[in-house]
Amino acid sequence: MTLLMDTAALLAFLDREFPQVKDDVALDQVTPDGVTLRLKVANRHLRPGGTVSGPFLFALADVAMYLAVLSRIGPQALAVTTNCSIDFMRKPAADADVVAHARVLKLGRVLVVGDVMMYSQGQGAPVARASLTYSIPPAR
Repeated sequence: MTLLMDTAALLAFLDREFPQVKDDVALDQVTPDGVTLRLKVANRHLRPGGTVSGPFLFALADVAMYLAVLSRIGPQALAVTTNCSIDFMRKPAADADVVAHARVLKLGRVLVVGDVMMYSQGQGAPVARASLTYSIPPAR
């Protein structure tokens, strides 16, 4: 699979189109298999009980899959999430980044299906798993 956007292009795209998330995440890797994105966990990401909140895990999964999709289809800002299901499996560590591994399972003409596995950095067991579907905008 040929990638249409590499790490530098995806970071520039995020900086330009979604500056509100660029400071929360780090793009660690872009490969033909997918992307690895990291939530740089800070106090604002935590909920009572000393764990990363669910909405931030959802956002991490969504942004990771969005970048995995764009790496394959190019800079199409209007590609959108049409479905997401997330399973929270264990409590993420409050003192470690959350690492998301997103992979595209099927790239169709109109829809892209993928999954994201999330881990507290340095731990082997996943904290969450998400399945996502994206809609690709029609060609102009």
